[in-house]
Amino acid sequence: MSAEATNPATPGPVTGAAARWRARIDLRRLGRAALLGPAARDRLPDAIGHVAEAHRAHHPDADLEPLRRAWVLAESSHRGQMRKSGEPYITHPLAVTLILAELGAETTTLTASLLHDTVEDTEVTLDQVGKEFGAEVRFLVDGVTKLEKVDYGAAAEPETFRKMLVATGNDVRVMSIKLADRLHNMRTLGVMRPEKQARIAKVTRDVLIPLAERLGVQALKTELEDLVFAILHPEEYQHTRELIVDNASRADDPLAEIADEVRSVLREAGIPAEVVIRPRHFVSVHRVARKRGRLRGADFGRLLVLVGEDADCYGVLGELHTCMTPVVSEFKDFIAVPKFNLYQSLHTAVASGDGQVVEVLIRTHQMHKVAEAGVVALGNPYASPSDPSEASSATTSGGTDEERVDPTRPGWLSRLLDWQAAAPDADTFWSTLREDLAQDREITVFRPDGGTLGLPEGATCVDAAYAQYGEDAHACLGARVNGRLATLSTVLKDGDTVQLLMGQDPAAEPSKEWLEHAHTPAARIAIQRWIATHPSHETPEEIVERGGTVAATAEDVQAGRGDVNPFRASAAEPSVADTPDSVGRIIAESQASDNPAADRPGAVALVDQPGATVRLAGCCTPVPPDEITGFAVRGGVVTVHRVECAAVAQMKSVGRAEVGVRWGDTAGCRVTLFAESFGRPHLLADLTEAMAGEGAEIVSATVEPPSQQRVRHTYTVELPDAARLPSLMRAMRNVAGVYDVSRAQTPGASLTP
Repeated sequence: MSAEATNPATPGPVTGAAARWRARIDLRRLGRAALLGPAARDRLPDAIGHVAEAHRAHHPDADLEPLRRAWVLAESSHRGQMRKSGEPYITHPLAVTLILAELGAETTTLTASLLHDTVEDTEVTLDQVGKEFGAEVRFLVDGVTKLEKVDYGAAAEPETFRKMLVATGNDVRVMSIKLADRLHNMRTLGVMRPEKQARIAKVTRDVLIPLAERLGVQALKTELEDLVFAILHPEEYQHTRELIVDNASRADDPLAEIADEVRSVLREAGIPAEVVIRPRHFVSVHRVARKRGRLRGADFGRLLVLVGEDADCYGVLGELHTCMTPVVSEFKDFIAVPKFNLYQSLHTAVASGDGQVVEVLIRTHQMHKVAEAGVVALGNPYASPSDPSEASSATTSGGTDEERVDPTRPGWLSRLLDWQAAAPDADTFWSTLREDLAQDREITVFRPDGGTLGLPEGATCVDAAYAQYGEDAHACLGARVNGRLATLSTVLKDGDTVQLLMGQDPAAEPSKEWLEHAHTPAARIAIQRWIATHPSHETPEEIVERGGTVAATAEDVQAGRGDVNPFRASAAEPSVADTPDSVGRIIAESQASDNPAADRPGAVALVDQPGATVRLAGCCTPVPPDEITGFAVRGGVVTVHRVECAAVAQMKSVGRAEVGVRWGDTAGCRVTLFAESFGRPHLLADLTEAMAGEGAEIVSATVEPPSQQRVRHTYTVELPDAARLPSLMRAMRNVAGVYDVSRAQTPGASLTP
């Protein structure tokens, strides 16, 4: 039964002027011709012959004996089984195998493809497969079988695809077979109920199509997109089809005219090249129509220029930009910087005489093969270097299937496997996976040592930190991007150089606010896992001290429960030194808000309560001779605030009783200063030198990124004598570019009754 017969919505061929176009690999047409042919419905054609022919086109010296034996076993095992479409079941593994053969898959993959349903649906065992066809085929069949054992219902999707990715990560050929399997099933989906068609189409859209894109298998991806489009959006699909048919019936063909002009330019330049027209597939036409509105003839396709060498690609580009009218803004170089899915090509556009813009893709024949077939075109990743036709059982030192390392595995897939193992549950994995797959473009950033990091578009310095250091990124203090201090929330661009500033504290903890700027699964899962395993034990008073927000219930206030902690903690705001918008604790030997006053040199506050410990609040950093007050907290501790501190008003408003405190005789102090300046080179060095000249020991410092040429600094310093504070502030103001220095105070938030 043809795809059109079983699924009326399946995109069909377009005739007319489009027949002059050289289309991408038409897997649907090839599948029908090879499997059905002229033979009667009650008799199978010699389909394995078509598979062998397609295979030999890519691998002339391939040994076909494994394919013949796999065909014999598969045909005999599936004999008597029928598909829902009414065809003998063997047509399905044959169709899947033919799809992969046309894409250029090597013999081992095709052998496993013929057998991929035998272990699941027949009496054949994995041990039998391994004994007759070797460990590689056994591994691939087992990987595909595991994916088929779980239903694709909504509740099962997370674990299904988690297993799929684990299997894929161990050998990308497992996913190649799975994608071809889904493509053939989608072609014959019309025999199923509409609701089941929609459910399968949605899963295909959300996960399998993005995976096909990331594996670079464009020939599979584009047809899957069209099939899903036809099922989920039948009206829009039909409208798009009518647009394509109408354009194909045009007498003139602007793409053909420009193609002839390009051929003439390259011929005169002496560059051997093949210039062909690639029609856009249905979904691509639909996207262009939504973007541009009314479509013109040149919008229905692109020009593809194929050359022999990499250097010729740039030669073609130079000739086109010299002899034709280029649209420079459309230029992209994916040869110098390949896309995450191995794709390489030069993209440009030229304008015709009547103003139509034609997109042009320039690549070598080998690049084109990889662009169409992706990882399928890379062959057997475990083949022996001395004999590419012989599959080896390459593993790591342990030798188990789970430890296999695929040298062709894209970097994004390696990262995905790392974070999926850290996901706490299947639902977290599923939601994170879908977010990750929604990122359709990857950027490359450089480390100072010359290494690179592959990140999704929109990634920040937080993502770069976790990509480079894993969970050790909890200690990240800040970053330099292209040599300049930057916030951890800074969005990175392709080609940026990122230097991550790391602290040495093994107990460093990430900020919860980093989650707002984490876009990669690795970063989000690492931060979430730390938060889940480190619940906060702070009292509300301690939250207030470091600038957090607390709230009291109306019942607490009315009851006057000042002695039983009337606060209810809400989401706390971080101190300035810990925010993701700070460059980092450039000097981070200790935290101002956590050390008791008794541990500091000088600056001793006294309280008339026997046995009480005094702690200076980090929110306002009181120093002599500031007017101060205190509040009792748990453990016999009294926290000391400046009387004008916003936290004092908060705690008074909910009935907290004040405790009398006073300064002792010692004069040393710790204080936090807030400076504002204009941005200029060497400002930070000059400012810290001036502070050191006044005897200030810098405990921590943060510098925010410039805003309208203004820079904000926060410093916590130790002074041997509080009397030197005015002198220190004057010295800081005297630094060129500094226009204000003041005592820093974290503002308190209003209480919510």
